[in-house]
Amino acid sequence: MKKIVALLMILCSLFLWGCGKDNATQSANKDEALKIEMLDIGQGDATLIQTKEQTIMIDTGDIDERDNLVKLLKERNITTIDKLIITHPHADHLGGAYAVFKNFEVKEVYDNGDPTTTQTYKTYLKNIKEKKIKYQQLSANDELDFGSGVKFKVFSPTKQMLKSGDDLNNNSLVGQLKYNDFTMMFTGDAEKEAEENMVKTYGSELASLVLKSPHHGSRTSSSEAFLKQVGAKTVLISLGAGNEYGHPHKQTMERYKKLGMKVYETDKDGSITITSDGSKDYKITTEK
Repeated sequence: MKKIVALLMILCSLFLWGCGKDNATQSANKDEALKIEMLDIGQGDATLIQTKEQTIMIDTGDIDERDNLVKLLKERNITTIDKLIITHPHADHLGGAYAVFKNFEVKEVYDNGDPTTTQTYKTYLKNIKEKKIKYQQLSANDELDFGSGVKFKVFSPTKQMLKSGDDLNNNSLVGQLKYNDFTMMFTGDAEKEAEENMVKTYGSELASLVLKSPHHGSRTSSSEAFLKQVGAKTVLISLGAGNEYGHPHKQTMERYKKLGMKVYETDKDGSITITSDGSKDYKITTEK
């Protein structure tokens, strides 16, 4: 009988030690995880990025999606945005900024400095000034620290592009998020001209596992040379169902298919979530 009791105690100890080890591993993985959510925000862009240390937003969707954006962020228990990045001042990327400033604490704002005359843009600048938010303009080769070993390097636009042109789409901020071996390219609405410049300037540095489809899958972006240089296996497209622009365009989808890229679309998949522990293996889940 004593032997049976002793054996049970040993087995119980081993079981508890094993459970404790599993829990510690799960906690470490959770602490190290990077979470990226392309929010289902209609015909616009809004991506939420969370590291252990910071919450970052890249673009904020359009004006008519403001209430939805606030709802989505509050559902995720967001109270503070450490870094708000606006890729360019078109309404479908900047339009929700007003609601973000109104409902959440925003610590820092970044954009490319490309101006426009719209009231939406003027209100955006007014909020930054009135709320005394740290503001910085970015261009090629600048780098941001997202905390927890996550970096964001800007590839476009160059300062020369900003000086010489008024093409808001081509001047979009394009940058690569890097967390150890995991990489994702964010592209705003950059088009073929910007893509060609990046391929020429950076070459293999553009290589990324995941691509945020430029300009909602427009035919004017996602040139074959750029796609080959990036070499992504996964592409995420943010767009509204039945949108008036016909996004994503057939030509673009055919290029993605030709290169063997797995495509996710917010109009069909809802919000799209990527989680990574910093390895080349990452997990994608969809809302629908």
